[in-house]
Amino acid sequence: MRILILACALTLAAAPALAGQAVTLRSDTFDSDGVITLGDLFDGAGGAGKIAVASRPGTSAVLDAGAVQSAARRAGLDWANAEGIRRIVVRAGSDGGASAPVTRGNVEILTYARSLSAGEMVQPQDVVWAKAAAAPADAPRDAEAVIGMAARRPLRAGAAVSSRDVSAPQVIKAGDAVTVTYEAGGVTLALEGKAMAAAGIGDTVAVQNTASKKIIQATASGPGQAVVGPAADQLKSLGRAQYAQR
Repeated sequence: MRILILACALTLAAAPALAGQAVTLRSDTFDSDGVITLGDLFDGAGGAGKIAVASRPGTSAVLDAGAVQSAARRAGLDWANAEGIRRIVVRAGSDGGASAPVTRGNVEILTYARSLSAGEMVQPQDVVWAKAAAAPADAPRDAEAVIGMAARRPLRAGAAVSSRDVSAPQVIKAGDAVTVTYEAGGVTLALEGKAMAAAGIGDTVAVQNTASKKIIQATASGPGQAVVGPAADQLKSLGRAQYAQR
């Protein structure tokens, strides 16, 4: 799904002067006609709320928060984004940010907009919101939970998104040459080995020492790279989400 940023200098120049006017992002962002405006995104946009910033060709659109912030600033609006939001999901719905009526027994869930092959990375346009009779027990509440992750198995278009569908993208494949590094107290040691299995960043991977043929357990840290010792502990403590490629 292609997201088109529509804000242009001539349109913004014609907007009412709202220099520095503070606005807040709506808790739920909807638009009713496929054209996303500042008013669809922000409370307190005033006259600048009519300015279009993107189009929604499908049932949802995923906007880059930085681009939205810049468009708002050019229109004289100040969105601080104190939460550090990276993407904004805008769905089809009623004007004013109110949620569209939900049929009794139905829930809104994330679904796959297209089929994905095993190992393929989930992109922002690959997930959309839809109505379903029930949600999986581990259904993510935010698209950010799966965007940038890799499919564990083939995933079918229209299927409900489940957290167990994805994992951190693989950076090491079975049989790859791997450099294992240990760093502590100013001392750095490294050895060359062969990966015995595939792994994503933060995953434990068995590596066979090329010289001794012994198997050691290391933590994948990048393509062809793994660590042991304090660096491995730190990598695991940060969690895989910090390393998902987005």
